[in-house]
Amino acid sequence: MDVREAVRSAKDYLGELYRDEEIINVGLEEVRYDYDTDKWHITIGFSRPWDQRLPMVVRSSAAGLVERSYKEICINDADGRIEWLKARILGSPQIV
Repeated sequence: MDVREAVRSAKDYLGELYRDEEIINVGLEEVRYDYDTDKWHITIGFSRPWDQRLPMVVRSSAAGLVERSYKEICINDADGRIEWLKARILGSPQIV
């Protein structure tokens, strides 16, 4: 599997797993391939609708302070199987 397939698989898995939570702002954060174990480690960030904070004005445009969740997904390169998912803590809330 190449990096694009690994990322697509991770995003599809996350979308299915969190389908009922209506996640938004899904985006790739990090990709790492472990040559010792032949596994992909893909970090995907996303927000949930309830993560929106009080609206702010930033550069004359309305925006909100949005918290993001980050999940690292481990994919076996040989068979494409998702082996595990874990929470990652990255930075602080971002202005979007």
